[in-house]
Amino acid sequence: QVQLVESGGGLVQPGGSLRLSCAASGNILSANAMGWYRQSPGKGRELVAVIHSGGITNYADSVKGRFTISGDTAKVTVYLQMNSLKDEDTAVYYCNARRSGMSWQFPYDYWGQGTQVTVSS
Repeated sequence: QVQLVESGGGLVQPGGSLRLSCAASGNILSANAMGWYRQSPGKGRELVAVIHSGGITNYADSVKGRFTISGDTAKVTVYLQMNSLKDEDTAVYYCNARRSGMSWQFPYDYWGQGTQVTVSS
């Protein structure tokens, strides 16, 4: 059974940095895109950053210039370098791997279990 395993969350002071990692366990075909989402109490899940198989990346406006997504969609691994963290970045961060296509292309949409990031002094 395929799982996405996340690591790297924790407590950090405002202005600090954290690096999140996510890797697939089990047999899995390459992804078309991998991304990081976050959800804070009382809010819906929002996209933070995504990387596509061609290397194109997209970011939420709130994290542009501070966060960097990287990874290898062929190996289904993704990272999120978070710098200049702010209180409002506090949330549970989820990793996502997605493969699109017809049934014979074995599409999937997997989520990690989430990792807590807390920014506080």
